[in-house]
Amino acid sequence: MTLKKVAKWFGWSMIAMAIIVFTAWETSPDPRFNPASFEDKPLVQGLAPLEQAITLAQFRAPNGDTHTLLVLAREGESVTGIDLAELGAPATADPFAALAAVNLAPVLAGRAGTIPKVTIAIGDLLPSGPAGTRQIGTGTNFPEHAAEADSSAVFQFPKFGPASPARTQVQAPEGILLDYEVEICVRFDRTLRTAEDFDQAGKAFFLCGDFTNRNALINLADPDNLDSGSGFSDAKSGPDFFPTGPFLVIPRDWKAFVANIRMTTEINGAPRQDARGSEMTLDFRALALKAFSDMTEARFLYRGNYSKLMPDGAIPPSATLMSGTAEGTIFTPPTRRDLIDAAFAYVIEGGPMARQSPMDIARGKFIANELAGGHFLQPNDVVRHRSNVLGDIVITVVRP
Repeated sequence: MTLKKVAKWFGWSMIAMAIIVFTAWETSPDPRFNPASFEDKPLVQGLAPLEQAITLAQFRAPNGDTHTLLVLAREGESVTGIDLAELGAPATADPFAALAAVNLAPVLAGRAGTIPKVTIAIGDLLPSGPAGTRQIGTGTNFPEHAAEADSSAVFQFPKFGPASPARTQVQAPEGILLDYEVEICVRFDRTLRTAEDFDQAGKAFFLCGDFTNRNALINLADPDNLDSGSGFSDAKSGPDFFPTGPFLVIPRDWKAFVANIRMTTEINGAPRQDARGSEMTLDFRALALKAFSDMTEARFLYRGNYSKLMPDGAIPPSATLMSGTAEGTIFTPPTRRDLIDAAFAYVIEGGPMARQSPMDIARGKFIANELAGGHFLQPNDVVRHRSNVLGDIVITVVRP
């Protein structure tokens, strides 16, 4: 073969390869979020029957004291019920203590008619989460979400930040891929160290959200070992990353109650998530036991330092135990286009002579592509988490 023919063959080969690469790039899928399955019947919001569970909410009295409300009805954006102070409850931020101080027998027997009622706007209710700023987050505890995250096991991590109320905002700084999750949360009336403590404890369940800074997760987490202790605390912690519902619900049979909880997510009115508590891989007792077994080692990275899951080797009343979320979050793995872009970026940066590693270049290119695509939460987006018996949370996305 002559040199001229070799050059011609090489030229046509390069053109063919360029066409193939361009076609692969141009025809790459561009998923905007993970698909989810939805129940046929629309979610109907209500209150758990008093014979099954007691529904509480908390509000600030004019003098600044915290009062606890026994919720009897909801209409639109307000709830009506009995201020437990009318039954002798002290002013306390501890809802379990307020409940323990009163006799609800007349109410449970249907004789609440003569007791004064109050109506409170949902926007004026206090967060249902406890006052602590350290929660126990849970990853891939719903099978479908575990599949979309390519995770083979449930894992936990400390989540830092206070609870925010049911009508709130979340900040999305420019350049951040902000994702959502809806979860079931539980708080306890005592410190838990053993399975027996869990069994004996009072349990109050509430709806909660769990926002994620996907940049931090992409840059810090180990995709081959999500339980490495890196990435999740940084990605899921923040002053407004833990919105909580309006209600605290204390059921008679917690397992049956949780199994029937339905929770959904809508973004600007469009459905994204829909799941029941019965779908959890580990129930809350199993999650508590898992947490007890991972309290000794300071292995969780957060802001450059390592910490324990809980500092005192126990779950305190100030902490929340979170269920994990179902399928339907925004984050999806890199597409064919992302991989091709990353390869070209690596070559342009100098290949083996590049200052950054191939993986760092690929991460940066993926984040840039996702930002350009506008897939993640944007300013003025409205995130609504709803439940059949735990109320709802409405969050507006804002710029700092």
